[in-house]
Amino acid sequence: MTMQVALLGLVLAAMMTLFLSGRLRHDVVALAALVGCVLLGLVPAGEAFSGFGHPAVITVACVLILSGALQAAGAVDAIARTVLPSNASPFVMTASLCVLAAFLSAFMNNVGALALLMPIALQMARKRGLPPGRLLMPLAFASILGGMTTLIGTPPNLIVSGFRAEAGLGPFSMFDFAPVGVAVALAGIVFVLLAAWKLVPRRTPPGADSFETGSYLTEARVVEDSKAADKTLRELEPLLDEAGAQILAMIREGERIPAPHPARKVRVGDLLVIEADPEGLTAALSALGLQLEEEVSTAPDTEDDEDEEEAPEGSGERRRVIHSGDVHLAEYAIAPGSPLAGRSASDIRLRTRYQINLLAVSRNAAHSRARLRTMKLKDGDVLLLQGGEEALADFGVRLSCVPLAERPLRIPDGRKALTAAAIMAGAIALAAGGVLPAAVSFAAGVLAVMLLRVLPLRQIYDQVDWPVIVLLGALIPVAGALETSGAAGLIAGGLVALTGEAGPVLLVAIMLIATMTLSDFMNNAATAAVMCPVAISLANALGVSADPFLMAVAVGASCAFLTPIGHQNNTLILGPGGFRFSDYWPLGLPLEIVVVAIGVPMIILVWPF
Repeated sequence: MTMQVALLGLVLAAMMTLFLSGRLRHDVVALAALVGCVLLGLVPAGEAFSGFGHPAVITVACVLILSGALQAAGAVDAIARTVLPSNASPFVMTASLCVLAAFLSAFMNNVGALALLMPIALQMARKRGLPPGRLLMPLAFASILGGMTTLIGTPPNLIVSGFRAEAGLGPFSMFDFAPVGVAVALAGIVFVLLAAWKLVPRRTPPGADSFETGSYLTEARVVEDSKAADKTLRELEPLLDEAGAQILAMIREGERIPAPHPARKVRVGDLLVIEADPEGLTAALSALGLQLEEEVSTAPDTEDDEDEEEAPEGSGERRRVIHSGDVHLAEYAIAPGSPLAGRSASDIRLRTRYQINLLAVSRNAAHSRARLRTMKLKDGDVLLLQGGEEALADFGVRLSCVPLAERPLRIPDGRKALTAAAIMAGAIALAAGGVLPAAVSFAAGVLAVMLLRVLPLRQIYDQVDWPVIVLLGALIPVAGALETSGAAGLIAGGLVALTGEAGPVLLVAIMLIATMTLSDFMNNAATAAVMCPVAISLANALGVSADPFLMAVAVGASCAFLTPIGHQNNTLILGPGGFRFSDYWPLGLPLEIVVVAIGVPMIILVWPF
C-alpha cells in the first residue's frame, strides 16, 4: 500500500464518518474532503474544481430547473387530476399514487415528484380517515424506484453514466437503465402495495391538526380559455365537488349575486366567490381554469413586473393576474386586539402601504356578503396573504397577526403548462435520440424556459438544489483520486481474492448490496461517486465488461429504504407521516431484498459479462 492510498483511505474514512454522524451538511463534508485531497496532493490544485463542469453536474442542475418549470406551470397537477381517481378504495388510491409517482420520477426530479403528490396523498388520507403515513411511505418508495428507470430520473444514474464515459466506454443513453430499472421498480411497487398495510406503522403526526384553519373564501376570475366559461353552475358542480370547493356567490360587472341559481350561466369576466380549503383552492383553480388577481395600486411599485399581464377589467378596477412565480404565501391569524379587527384590506391600504395582497379569508361558521377587499375582518380570522417574506413579517408584527404556516399554491396556466411539457419532451427526445449529449440537450431546454418565460427569470436558479450541486462537483475529483492513486484497484483486487472462484455474478451481487448499504446512511450521489471507480477497477481485474458492475452501483445507490436519511424523499415524509427513525426498515428491508432478488438476475441478463 502506497502513502497516497493510505492518505486517501483516511480522507474517505473521515468523510464517511461525518456523513453518518449528520453533524455537518453533505455539501460541507464533500467540500472538506476535496480541500483535504488537494492539500495532501491527491488531487492536483488545477483540477480541484473540474467536477463542477462535469456533464453529470450540469445535467442535474438543468433537470432541476425543468422540473421546477413543470411544477410552477401546473403541468403535473393536470396529469394528477386526469389520472388519479376521485372516489376509490384505499388500495386503488395508493396504487394510483405510486404508479403516477414512479412515472413522473422517471422524467423529472423524484424529490419534486413527491413534493407535488404529497398534498394529494394527505388530502386523500384525511378524507378516508387513514393515517397519512400509510399513503406517504408507499408514495415515497415508489418515487425512488421510478427515478432509476431513466438517465435523468436520479443523480446517481447521471454520475454512473459520466464515469462510464470517462472510462472510454461512452455514456449510457436515456433509456439504457430502463430494462433493469423498470423490472425492479415494478416488482418493488407491487411488493409495497401488498405489504405496506401490515408493515407501515400507524402513526399520528404530532400537531396534525395545528393548521386546520377551516375553509377559505376567495375570488377568482373567469377568463376566455377557462373551462367554466359559458357553462352553468350546475355543470361545474362535479368538478367543484371533486376539489372539495363550492361557489357561494358571483360578481358580474360589480354586482354581487349571492347564492346564484344552478342554471345561471357563467360568463368571461365574472368573478366567482369560492369556498375551499387550501388544497381544494389549488384544485378548483386548476380544474376550472380560473385566475387569481391582485389590485394594482396607483402608487409607485418597486416589484419586478416582467411576467405580469393585464386581467379583464370586469368592474372597472385596475387589476393584474397573479402567476405561480409571483406567489409567496403565508397564513396569518388575527390576534385579539389587532388593529385589523373591524377594518378591511381597503381600509388599511394593504397593497399600497404593506405591499401585500389578501387572497383569501378563512372564517369558521360564518360567511360575509362583502367583497374580499371590503370585508370587515374579525379576531380569529385566518388570512391567506401574498407578498415578500420581509413584507409579510413586518405586516405580522405591526398589525398583531400570528404566522401559522406557509402555503404552496400553484396557479394554473394552461399555455405555460403545455410549453413546459413540450420543452421537457423535446429535451428528452434530443438526448434519447443521440442528437445532442444529455447535458447540452437539457441546457437547451433551460434556455427555452428562459426565453419563453415559463418561469420568471428571477426564479430560474431558485429551482437548483445547490447543496447537491456542490456535493457532486466536489466529490467527482475525490472519486477520480480513487482510481489515480490505485485505491480502487486495491479494493477490487481484495474483492476478487475474497470471492475466489465464485465468479463475477457474486461480485455483482456484492457491489449491489454494498452500494445499497452505503446509500442507506450516505447521500446517494456521494455513494455512486465513491463506488463507480471501484466497479470499473473490479471489471478490469476480472477482464470483463464494466457495465454489469456500474449498473449494480446505479441500482444500489437509488434504493435506500432503511432510514429517513438515506434519500431526500424518505426525509420529506418523516414529519407529515409522524414517523420515527426505526419505522422505515420493517417495509424497507424486505423491499431491498426484493431489489437484490430481481436486480441481480436482470443485470446479468441485460448486461452480460
